[in-house]
Amino acid sequence: MKKALTIVLVLLMGVSAVFAGGSKDSAGAEKHKVGILAPAVTHGWVAGVAYYAEQRCIDRADVIEYKLYTSNSADEMTTQLDDLLLWGAEAIVAFPQWTGMEVPIQNAIDQGVVVVNFDIEIAAEGVYRVAGDNYDMGVQGAKYIVDKIGTEGTVVILDVPTSGSVAELRKAGFLDTVAEIAPNFNILTYATQFTREAGLSDMADILTANAKIDAVYSMDDETSIGAIQAIEEAGRTDVKVITGGGGCQEYFNMMDDYDDLWIQSALYSPTMVEDAVDMAVSILDGETVEPVKIIPTSIVDKTNFKDYLDPSSPY
Repeated sequence: MKKALTIVLVLLMGVSAVFAGGSKDSAGAEKHKVGILAPAVTHGWVAGVAYYAEQRCIDRADVIEYKLYTSNSADEMTTQLDDLLLWGAEAIVAFPQWTGMEVPIQNAIDQGVVVVNFDIEIAAEGVYRVAGDNYDMGVQGAKYIVDKIGTEGTVVILDVPTSGSVAELRKAGFLDTVAEIAPNFNILTYATQFTREAGLSDMADILTANAKIDAVYSMDDETSIGAIQAIEEAGRTDVKVITGGGGCQEYFNMMDDYDDLWIQSALYSPTMVEDAVDMAVSILDGETVEPVKIIPTSIVDKTNFKDYLDPSSPY
């Protein structure tokens, strides 16, 4: 897995644009021009998104000519979007992780370009979207923690406010469900990032500040990997549950390593971006599609993680 991820990182970190060949297939039919806009690789899950988007375009090379760009900011992604419009993109699959993409995406839509957002919900009229059920991930996280520790205890939320609607929805689902089924929880909220480095550093500080923690509601597998390392290094045995989200193979393989810690992930696989590419093609083919496609949540823990192991996954 690490070798596969390394290959993906090498391929994507320096990418400014990638072409698939030709604008016509062997029968002479015009191909659809599809642009892919993804963040630069800062996280294994993000690497997976760009990887699977490109693989889907390659798999559908009979009907797609594509360009893929990765970027480090909203300004850079906006410039790349403009390049795709000049190239003649008919559809754009965008993963706009930053605020500030609303106007550029709206401009593209107003010019008649189909825009399918992956994961992120933004204020643009006419945008399509494919995402996991972020709200339900929070619902399932709350239910899982209650199932393991009961309706009382101290629970830490590892929030990621910089991720926009992703964390907002996951947090809302969690808090709404806790209010219904475990109103006596002592909830402590801390800001972190979707990286294992942040999970390690921030969780270490949280453990120092709190003598007893019963469970951790983490929204991301890699954040959780770092948090678990912090728990181990602190020698803490009070934490009984930690959740996650994503689909990280390394995280799955950790689930059976602990007797006194339940490790959970709400599956949110980067392979979902394939549905976004397919949606763009369907729209260009004149098919009627729902403007929003939400992928249901699946829960992974030590009881079923082997069913989700995938040696070919870059994440």
